[in-house]
Amino acid sequence: MNLNKLLKPTSVAVIGASEKEGFGGDVCRNILSYVEDRSHVYFIHPKRDSVFGVPCYKSISDVPENVDLMVICTSQKTVIPLLQEGAKKGVGGAVVFASGYGEVGTAEGKQNEAELIAAAKKLDIAVMGPNCAGFVNYIDNVQAFAFISAKRDRKGSVGVVSQSGQLCLSMMDDPGMRFSYNISAGNGKIVQMEDYMDFLVDDEDTKVVSIYIEGVKNADKFAAVLKKAAEKRKPVVILKAGRSAKGGAIAASHTGSLSGSDASFDAVLKKFGAIRVDDLEELIAMSLMLSTMKRMPEKATFASMNLSGGETGICADVGSLNGIEYPDFTEETLKKLKEQLPSYASPNNPLDMTASLSYDADLYAGALRTVMDDPNIGMVLIGYTLLLEIADPCIHYMYKGIEKVVQEKGGNCKPIAMIPFAENTRNPEYQEKLFQIGVPVLPPLVIFGIHHTSHIVRIKLFPLLGHLADFIAYEPETKTLELAVGHPKSEETQALSEHESKQELKVYGVPVPDEVIVTSKEEAAQFAKNHPDPLVMKVESADILHKSDVGGVKLNVCGPEAAEKAYEEIMESVTAKRPDAHINGILTVPMLDAGVEIIIGVNNDPQFGPMIMVGMGGVFVEVFKDVALYPAPLKEEEALEMLKSLKSFKLLNGYRGTEKCDIKALCQTIVAISNYAQANKDVLKELDINPLFVYPEGKGVGVADALIVKRK
Repeated sequence: MNLNKLLKPTSVAVIGASEKEGFGGDVCRNILSYVEDRSHVYFIHPKRDSVFGVPCYKSISDVPENVDLMVICTSQKTVIPLLQEGAKKGVGGAVVFASGYGEVGTAEGKQNEAELIAAAKKLDIAVMGPNCAGFVNYIDNVQAFAFISAKRDRKGSVGVVSQSGQLCLSMMDDPGMRFSYNISAGNGKIVQMEDYMDFLVDDEDTKVVSIYIEGVKNADKFAAVLKKAAEKRKPVVILKAGRSAKGGAIAASHTGSLSGSDASFDAVLKKFGAIRVDDLEELIAMSLMLSTMKRMPEKATFASMNLSGGETGICADVGSLNGIEYPDFTEETLKKLKEQLPSYASPNNPLDMTASLSYDADLYAGALRTVMDDPNIGMVLIGYTLLLEIADPCIHYMYKGIEKVVQEKGGNCKPIAMIPFAENTRNPEYQEKLFQIGVPVLPPLVIFGIHHTSHIVRIKLFPLLGHLADFIAYEPETKTLELAVGHPKSEETQALSEHESKQELKVYGVPVPDEVIVTSKEEAAQFAKNHPDPLVMKVESADILHKSDVGGVKLNVCGPEAAEKAYEEIMESVTAKRPDAHINGILTVPMLDAGVEIIIGVNNDPQFGPMIMVGMGGVFVEVFKDVALYPAPLKEEEALEMLKSLKSFKLLNGYRGTEKCDIKALCQTIVAISNYAQANKDVLKELDINPLFVYPEGKGVGVADALIVKRK
């Protein structure tokens, strides 16, 4: 869908122009306030000769030229006739503020929506909304927004798409934000969120794509857009509502209970290198930082420059708690700093420069230059509380020093950001000056909670730097930038038996053991006679998912007599507890050697397709929920990344003298399971391998149990 006539129109008609408060009046006010050249802007009202002194046309048919965009400020019942009239004047885009569609949840509302969608498609008009707040194109100065905001220059490089018009306004009202586009998608039934995202990723004037989303409508398009952004290395920052898992039936496997829809959304964003934030302030701050910096840091290493020991200590402690890397300065840097700083200063990273340097622009510039030139440093953080009301003149000298270094280094200047230590910050004059030279003023260190050990739990600033570090480290060429989105034909499910599950997985290279199904105690005895090693005997039935619960498992079965006895006991217990179950026999297999326990599962997310779940077995998965989630498909590099993200990865990598496990074989098995899930994306519901034993390096893995649940 071409959105140029919608978002980059050369002519605009406001239908229902008015002087009253409300959509018609407020759109007109915004146009009159912001748009100087209104030669191709037309106010339309059948009963008015003028609006705010501007001549008014009776209908769009009376306009003397073709029109690209209609801004429809009238009621729901008028929308389709107006679109039909507009199409005859060349209209290719329309903003529809009216409500009364699918959002009301009534049959009439849904019918209205269906009729609007059909009309827009037939007329080939890209419709924003309905039930939206409109948009502003700051690059071309197109005003089609229905809420009033204070007049100021907002032109910049952040492209916003929001499913909430009020959040659009909140971002507009933030004094530091500057936009390329600010778009309220509304219901997004015709032009969808993914379409706007695609436009902004392609848009050369947009440096950062900033999203508030309540749900993904088109997962395939969503993935394609994120792939494009990843390959372009254009940051996409997303705030999503609804972190709680949706209610539903209890899953048959561990996987289903450990991977909810929000976890799947998180995993998708990580795969494509998009940044997820927790609240509006983070969305604003992250977008502001990424758009203000003239260039991206080459490495995720930080230097912190402060004016006191207290500030330095806070930065050191809080940064370390949040995973921020402060590398040591080189010997050459330390030598220069000792020459530049007072004798009582501490030339380490984080750096206590002392306040004396803040009153001399040249001295400050010298220390900043030294720190910036250190090859270990990717970005410089300047600690200073920029108060609303300036009392101490040191900020003047600091700014002059920063400006001097920035101008001196030009395009080779490493990124700089200022971090305050308290609220009541962001003096507008100096924030603007810093913005102009590419230095964002970030949120302060806000404490949300304290552990009983007095450690800070939640700090506002450092998650932003963590997101930045992750973005810098992201390498799209190491990822499979696609999703295996399924299209199930049925919601009715059936479970496969363990043997059936293993045989399906075997075809895709999953290393399952050789096993047989015995149907009599005599067959069991004969198998045991031919296999002197201890055996595992389990009831083989698709109707029994949890075999231990019904006495359907016997371990360490040795010799023919023990096999006969195990067979009889399993059959007796199972038939008593599950007389309704269809039993294929008793699955008999030599016991696997003990190894490091792993659980691998697949949960087929209804939006994003199969999600691969990996975790350490035993208490790690049951108690600590130490699992990693990743969308299919994946390759070995991504499988290894999953494993390394586990807190318990040390147990696989050799810990306190233990042998290193066969991580390569484990990664290959994860890939094989992903390949199975991708191939069966339309029918697979869940898959659970629990446990899988990982053996020492070079000795592979062993699948002890498997469960597949399919849609019929």
